[in-house]
Amino acid sequence: MYIFSPPSLNDLIRLLKAWRFWVLSAILGAVIGAAVYVVAPPPYRARATVIVDFNLEEAFPQDTDRQYFYYLERETRKLEDIAWSDDAMNQLSAEFGIPVEELRGKLDLSQPAEGGWHFYATDSTVWGAVQIASTWAQLFTDEVNAKVAASEGLNPFIRVTTAQVENLPSERSLPQSTYLLIGAIGFLAISAFAVLFFGKEK
Repeated sequence: MYIFSPPSLNDLIRLLKAWRFWVLSAILGAVIGAAVYVVAPPPYRARATVIVDFNLEEAFPQDTDRQYFYYLERETRKLEDIAWSDDAMNQLSAEFGIPVEELRGKLDLSQPAEGGWHFYATDSTVWGAVQIASTWAQLFTDEVNAKVAASEGLNPFIRVTTAQVENLPSERSLPQSTYLLIGAIGFLAISAFAVLFFGKEK
């Protein structure tokens, strides 16, 4: 079909000549993106922080990189399992009245092997995002410390403390600039398609 034929030099020239149409399309797309952001904004996202210290020097007095690697990998997996455990999710679900399946979609965990673990939560309100993130981080901290104290599957040298569970930073999960950019690029693509295919001379 003619519409699927490869673009020719004339097509490219036609595209360049239609630069005003491109500019108008980009502006229109950005305006529509801004309108969507106002009418249906993305949820808020809050971040709580917990400090995880594996105490490598105490766990392995002799400097052995191989031991360090396997120790960190093993214990990190255990801690991550605790953060996403059914027990933690059920407690959050009961406290905030959110089904576990929906709750898991609101949460995100970002952490290095050792240092600050960031607990993210999204919600339609700032209060909801802050409270969920804070509670999740505190539940994790309490559970890990309890297991360490009771020697229940975790290395006794691990230390976990909350760094920020109050007055949490929160913002929209996507900035308005993303909506503007997507709108502008989307309408640019549509305008290029219109010029190339529907504007062809018969």
